[in-house]
Amino acid sequence: RADRSMVKVNCASIPKELFESEFFGHVRGSFTGAINDRVGRFQLADRGTLFLDEVGEIPLELQTKLLRVLQEGEFERVGEGTTRHVNVRVLAATNRDLKAEVNAGRFRLDLFYRLSVFPLQVPPLRERREDITALTTQFLRAASRRLGRTVPKVPQREMAKLVAYDWPGNVRELQHVVERAMILAPPGRAIQFDVTPSPAPRSGLPAPVRPYRTEHEWRRLERDNLAVLKAARGKVTGPGGAAALLGVNPNTLASRLRVLGLKKMFIEQRDASR
Repeated sequence: RADRSMVKVNCASIPKELFESEFFGHVRGSFTGAINDRVGRFQLADRGTLFLDEVGEIPLELQTKLLRVLQEGEFERVGEGTTRHVNVRVLAATNRDLKAEVNAGRFRLDLFYRLSVFPLQVPPLRERREDITALTTQFLRAASRRLGRTVPKVPQREMAKLVAYDWPGNVRELQHVVERAMILAPPGRAIQFDVTPSPAPRSGLPAPVRPYRTEHEWRRLERDNLAVLKAARGKVTGPGGAAALLGVNPNTLASRLRVLGLKKMFIEQRDASR
């Protein structure tokens, strides 16, 4: 007997007219092209687990039958009147907002609650960039086995490209990028990934904040901040002076001005205005 511990169905890849046959099976002659009896996925997963990937893609008219097998554990094959019984644990995943689908009338409310016994929210890949290296390694190993090749080395700059990318297609997009790179990479050469880090967020979320500033950026920030000297009319110390407005020690401010060459400039501008 085959191992039935896990059976997976990608609901997004099934043509609408074949959903019922895919889930429950059919008998020969039940429709055009049904030349043999076929066992459905629920029967294959009996006493095991059925993983329904992209469950939000199931047509509305089939959702009633899916609800029945989830609640009662029974179904009929297409073209057959015999009721069959199964004991299946169901896992479901989707990238859709099923509550919004329910409100739009595209997903049954009772099926939503039947599937939501123990919901888990997985953050998008852009919010867990620490996982990208491990996932890339796993996808490289899997692709290497399929292609019969040695797992290639990944230069640090190439891995940095993957980590910097926003991944609007999440893990599946990462998998496809890795597989495409494996196909195109010459044997024995370092692999290269065809992604371009996004200069702006794609999802409306804030772009990742860089936890440091370059020396040039610090200098520019200080020069912009010290425009307060204009408001203080060149006065550094005392009431209404730049140091008081900034809330810093006058000696500290004077030192910064000397480093940036601003004190002399403002003194000259003040003298010139007299």
